[in-house]
Amino acid sequence: MKYVINGVRYHVDTWGKGFPLLLLHGFTGNSEGWKEFDPFWKDHSKTIALDIIGHGKTESPSDIGHYQIEESAAVINSLLEKMGIWKIDILGYSMGGRLALTFAVNYPEKVRTLILESSSPGLKTEEERHERRLQDAKLADRIRQEGLGNFIDYWESIPLFENQKSLPDKIRTRIRTQRLANSIDGLANSLVGMGTGSQPSWWEELAHLEMPVLLITGDLDHKFCRIAKEMSKILPNVQWKSIEDTGHAIHVEKPELFGTIVSGFLSQTGEINTNRSKV
Repeated sequence: MKYVINGVRYHVDTWGKGFPLLLLHGFTGNSEGWKEFDPFWKDHSKTIALDIIGHGKTESPSDIGHYQIEESAAVINSLLEKMGIWKIDILGYSMGGRLALTFAVNYPEKVRTLILESSSPGLKTEEERHERRLQDAKLADRIRQEGLGNFIDYWESIPLFENQKSLPDKIRTRIRTQRLANSIDGLANSLVGMGTGSQPSWWEELAHLEMPVLLITGDLDHKFCRIAKEMSKILPNVQWKSIEDTGHAIHVEKPELFGTIVSGFLSQTGEINTNRSKV
């Protein structure tokens, strides 16, 4: 389905029945990557898979302001209101995880549970953020100068995705096809507007998030394991799952385990909330 918010058309897929679960993909991804989890979540969740601005079938406007992460969180709020949904579970991967966390910080009353796969609250200092903005600007220029195919070649070669090289060819082809379905302007603008250096640091806000939070990382992804370990010391109501022999994209590398873990967490949370409502 298409929803127009602030003059931008957003693409949303929905399936399943139950409590609303919003799914947010990572950089260069799209909503298609979540469809294989329908068998795991359809019995307890109505899944809402959004193509984040600049990705998939959602539009890629030229105005960088549309890509700011807090603006994107406000768009999600407007989208949910249009759909008549007032509270959600929300799952985000990498960039989508940063957006999910941003939404939870800004609209905590609308989040029942928060699931973050290989995600970060951002960089702590302005010096770090400034340096990252420079790096992301260079990457955005690279996309525009070298084209989408050359950039995806580069993106798939970075150490973060090293573990994906051992995946079956069929899966790697599917992921590459999804990445190539994006636009040059969309990815470039996403790097500049929604990159880690452009978002606020949410570290100091973690202690105020009272909803149940599930952190999922792959044990081969050392950077995000360190981040999750630090986050787990601050979040009041948190579980952290570190998956063996897995890299950054757990849902790609071990989909059955990922789907089962998420389903168990959501089912457990749903039972707790149901019991509380009876008291």
